[in-house]
Amino acid sequence: MGGSVPMITRRRATLIGFTAIVMWGGLALLTTLAGPVPPFQLVALAFAIPGGASLVLWIVRGQGLSPLKQPPAVWALGIYGLFGYHFAYFVALRAAPPVEAGLIAYLSPLLIVVFSALLPGERLRWYHLAGALAGLAGTALVVTDGGRVAFKAEYALGYAAAFACALIWSSYSVLSRRFGEVPTSAVGGFCLVTSMLAAACHLTLESTMWPSGGEWLAVLGLGIGPIGLAFFTWDVGMKRGDIQALGGLFYLAPLGSTALLILFGKGEASWVIGGATLLIVGGAALATLDVLGRQPGDQP
Repeated sequence: MGGSVPMITRRRATLIGFTAIVMWGGLALLTTLAGPVPPFQLVALAFAIPGGASLVLWIVRGQGLSPLKQPPAVWALGIYGLFGYHFAYFVALRAAPPVEAGLIAYLSPLLIVVFSALLPGERLRWYHLAGALAGLAGTALVVTDGGRVAFKAEYALGYAAAFACALIWSSYSVLSRRFGEVPTSAVGGFCLVTSMLAAACHLTLESTMWPSGGEWLAVLGLGIGPIGLAFFTWDVGMKRGDIQALGGLFYLAPLGSTALLILFGKGEASWVIGGATLLIVGGAALATLDVLGRQPGDQP
């Protein structure tokens, strides 16, 4: 969870960013294994791990608290992305059925691909958009299990919060490129503040339920991977990698999540999952055409 991003190739940065997607694939399983811990409490506990680890690492490296000395705009973006996303997500789950809320929230990878066209030097090609749309279609199959989605006016607040999730995460991701000079170590500060804000929401909105036994290992796993290191590697990918490719690859996360749940006996395989796999993997292949065709030394 170190300092500034070194001069690395675009392909390598994309691969580093992809590791975040791999880690997010384990989010659902680890959350399930963490037991009945309330959502905001779980977020507070999990984000405290990378935040605390960052503090220790800064001290060991002799950096002190220098990674926290960032302009207000950087802090605003980091808190907006990490805490804002999770806050909107839990509001969505409280105010709308999880299937519809989850489907709307998964518009974020598509929006990442679309918004990337606004960045200097980035070009949005047809296969980027086609790959993201194929991934969204496959994710819709996974989330709905091949069934119909019934949107109802009474859940309008939840749908709005779910769309806010998609908008927050996509805009945070793309805007990170505009702050490419900010060291990735600053993400540790965002994690610390997110943990504190989540703890405040927990104390205000929830009843405390502590993990027990092996559930603590799941919380630790969340803090190390999906709600920890993943945000650091995603930062590298967004600042130095191929944003369109990562947007298309993002849809592998819900597929990987479903596969892990099936592997651990918490879900069942079906033709729907098979069809979703074809759509998501095919879409990811389309979205990464630029990366696959570029030489390793190109565009440091």
